[in-house]
Amino acid sequence: MRLKSFTAKTAAEAMAEVRKALGDNAIIVATRDEGGEVRVTAALDDSPLPPPAPTTATPEFYDEPTDPESLDAVDQVVTALEGHSVPRDILERLTDTLQAFDLEQPILALGAALDASFSFQPLPEGKANKPIMLVGPPGVGKTLTVAKLATRLALRGAPVSVITTDTDRAGGIEQLAAFTRLLKVDLLEVEDMGALPDAVAVRKNAEQVIVDTAGINPFDPAAVGQLGRAIKQINADAVLVLPAGMDAAESGEIAAAFHAAGVTRLLATRLDSARRLGNLLSAAYRGRLRFCDVTNSSSVTAPLAPLNPMALARLLLPETQSNANAERQTGTNA
Repeated sequence: MRLKSFTAKTAAEAMAEVRKALGDNAIIVATRDEGGEVRVTAALDDSPLPPPAPTTATPEFYDEPTDPESLDAVDQVVTALEGHSVPRDILERLTDTLQAFDLEQPILALGAALDASFSFQPLPEGKANKPIMLVGPPGVGKTLTVAKLATRLALRGAPVSVITTDTDRAGGIEQLAAFTRLLKVDLLEVEDMGALPDAVAVRKNAEQVIVDTAGINPFDPAAVGQLGRAIKQINADAVLVLPAGMDAAESGEIAAAFHAAGVTRLLATRLDSARRLGNLLSAAYRGRLRFCDVTNSSSVTAPLAPLNPMALARLLLPETQSNANAERQTGTNA
């Protein structure tokens, strides 16, 4: 990834320099005010992204105008976000940021607005200094995500250890055990959360220790409290796993409850079977969580994709709008 900083008197001028030097695929890494000038740090995106949805799955809920040229970049982005059922207050915050940047290309404008409004921190692909604990309500895809993380490391020959506390769910252990056997990865079963620190301690030489947890009710104070104690006991990097396509308000409340337990990141699943992604913005915003990775396949061998502002912008902005605008800017549709 090629990283470069651009300084100008205004944000619009700095972003224009970004477009000129790095093109439309630039990732906005940071935007800062420095002594009367604006510094924008950007990079070229060479990270893997989820494959595009099939043509038949193209969302139909976008109400595109008869004449696309009648909408400017802000209008195009707002229309897309409304189609994703983004909550009104989050939409207004993003809109204010879009207008401040005053960019002509929707994809770049949305990427800049997301970078200014949300935090992004993908999970480490190499050595992790803390155990990675995946948490969430029942049935959100935690166990499959654990298998994907373990596969990523095992295929590199890196030592990885998997611990599960999901011992009560019917078939839970068997499913994870089948994955770990194929990968030749040791699986530790912890029936008592009090034994979790010891389980982590005996696997301290692993490059990553990944903890799969039982699904919990985020509105049960006792369950959330127990989870919070477990996160603190092992000093875990706790990640909320949440599928796309849920109700936005519900997702925000769930994320806020898990944040209270010590969860700091959000990993999105099932992008392949969802048309509306507004719940993910709601969860990250209400729960004050950092976006990390996404997955859109139920196959264990299909990797997770790290998420950054431009990658998220491409998922949110309809390709038809993005392409149409790019053609207008370059003259390729003349």
